[in-house]
Amino acid sequence: MAEYVFRARARQRRGRRIEARAFTLIELIVVMAIIAVLLTLSLPRYFQSIDRSAEVTLRHNLNTMREAIDKFHGDNARWPRSLQELVERRYLRALPVDSITGAADTWIAVSPPPDAAGETTGVRDVRSGAPGNGADGSPYGQW
Repeated sequence: MAEYVFRARARQRRGRRIEARAFTLIELIVVMAIIAVLLTLSLPRYFQSIDRSAEVTLRHNLNTMREAIDKFHGDNARWPRSLQELVERRYLRALPVDSITGAADTWIAVSPPPDAAGETTGVRDVRSGAPGNGADGSPYGQW
């Protein structure tokens, strides 16, 4: 009898019964199912937004380098010999990283058409060396 009274008092505190504070297995399974449904809806959009932002960054970097090449040509009346010359002459702070390949050395320099002497020296345009196609279906190398 004394043991029963001890347990009864342990379960009560200030006249209230203390209930077990835990989740049932059913509640945990329902919560996990809701989380799984939310993840299946949101993850594809997340990865699409990452790909889209990499493409936007690539287009921005290409436009920045093309503007620097044009400014160099306007100031010096010749095309830069390499992309690195744009950095050395402070037309660019550094060569931007190709956001698709993740490297700054994958840019493809496009030479100008031959001059009167038949020489093609310098860099007239720049393209990405990334393999694959963008969201619009065009190859990254043609941007």
